[in-house]
Amino acid sequence: MAQAVVEERQLLKTLRWYDGFVICLANPGFLLGSLGNSVLDMGGWGAMLIWGITAVIVFPVTIIYSELAAMFPNKSGGLSIYANEGWRKYTTLVGPIATFGYWIGWSVVLAFLGLFVGSIAQSAWFPGQPYGTNAFGGKCASPCADYFSTGPVHVGLQHLIGIGLIIAVWIFNVLGTRIAVAFSYLAGLLLMIPLFSFTLLPFLNGDFHSANLTYKLNDPGLAWGGWQLALVWIWIMIWSTAPEAAATFAPEYKDTVRDTRKALVSSAAFILVINTVVPLALTGGVGEKTVSAFDYVGALNTLVGKGATDFFVVVICISFVLSMNTATADGSRALYGISKDGLTIKQLGVLNRFNVPGNAMSLDMVINILFVLFVGNIFGILAASNIGYVLANAFAIGAFVLLRKDRPNWPRPIKLPSYWVPIAVVLCAAFVVFSIVGIGWFQTAAGGYGKGAVVKVIGFAVLAASILLFLFRRVVQDKEKPHWREETPQLPDEVPAPEAPAVPAI
Repeated sequence: MAQAVVEERQLLKTLRWYDGFVICLANPGFLLGSLGNSVLDMGGWGAMLIWGITAVIVFPVTIIYSELAAMFPNKSGGLSIYANEGWRKYTTLVGPIATFGYWIGWSVVLAFLGLFVGSIAQSAWFPGQPYGTNAFGGKCASPCADYFSTGPVHVGLQHLIGIGLIIAVWIFNVLGTRIAVAFSYLAGLLLMIPLFSFTLLPFLNGDFHSANLTYKLNDPGLAWGGWQLALVWIWIMIWSTAPEAAATFAPEYKDTVRDTRKALVSSAAFILVINTVVPLALTGGVGEKTVSAFDYVGALNTLVGKGATDFFVVVICISFVLSMNTATADGSRALYGISKDGLTIKQLGVLNRFNVPGNAMSLDMVINILFVLFVGNIFGILAASNIGYVLANAFAIGAFVLLRKDRPNWPRPIKLPSYWVPIAVVLCAAFVVFSIVGIGWFQTAAGGYGKGAVVKVIGFAVLAASILLFLFRRVVQDKEKPHWREETPQLPDEVPAPEAPAVPAI
């Protein structure tokens, strides 16, 4: 007798390592998004030092994630899934907390960079239109003009541009695949042009002068001899520096092991170079005042001349939209992965007819539009998301140690030498310290634009919501009694499905 079979949609395996590298080209956009505040606080030399140190810290973390990604080649969701696998033997609450912490870190990129692009575009082309709330300072620009007010935010042209870009990026991703891939490669190629201008050009055209850079971390008025501010900025910079997005797409690489490892290592090396050179070259070329004011239009006028500035502004905006594209793709897969693992509501674990997590992408879009309309403060958005994001990384690094102890026989196609276990212990402890100091004192950075109390409420509310949605899934949707620990298998329950070519998934 014939039987009807319902085939569940799967993420398709079509990516190569260089696709993952292109995905992580979003990170230089994140650097430019907070470089000005770091220069304002620490000076050019201080910013270069701390950006470089952060990239050095993140590099071994990326190596650790390569082993974890290869252990779970059929699981989408990246480091949050690794955290859940390592900790669920001890508590089931780490999984949802890590996942929503990781997801919100990627999700708010849309609001963060949407506002940034809106601000740059308005400064270059529409300076006569209302600015509304200043996206960088949390205060209304002078004169204080807007189209309308939501209460907390005076909405100007920069906010409307940001919302329009959030909707456009959602369309790129929710309709599938080929458009997003082509767009990513085009934007990645164009990104090399402003990066050249901000890294090598100041040295080549003679604009670089070491006198343009100062070092403020030795200011005697700083707490802990400057260490407090340095640790706060490392906590902030982890969000901009970590290339772990390449691991999130591990189930979609054609060769899960080789492609995942190459994508992670190449991305980490690239970011290390960019994080060190850009703060030095750009600040030395145009001065700390220009960089700390986020006056990239003025910086380009100095470096390439006013005649070429419009072209470079277009290229920078496109590169930031690349970052927004990556955020939608990565954050939605994190939600999709934890829903498939039973850690949040079922509706987020559904692929649409284009084989992408459409529901999760739509949730991202709505939340980011609300951030633009009711927060409108780039630094505040970053700090709120970072509360969960850095904690998620700490849990994932700790999971590496726990999985080595609890599942010694689990297949590890990429197995790091045993000395990586104590390295992971040190890194996990460091990330906990970064979180404690960062959450406690981030409002001391960047002129206090983060509005500490409000930002902390938002950041911890997201983590609280993760627990509520987890309980709703288990009790209401799965009809289970809450259980706070789970037995974990010593070996995988199933053989991974054969890898076959298909339509691109991003």
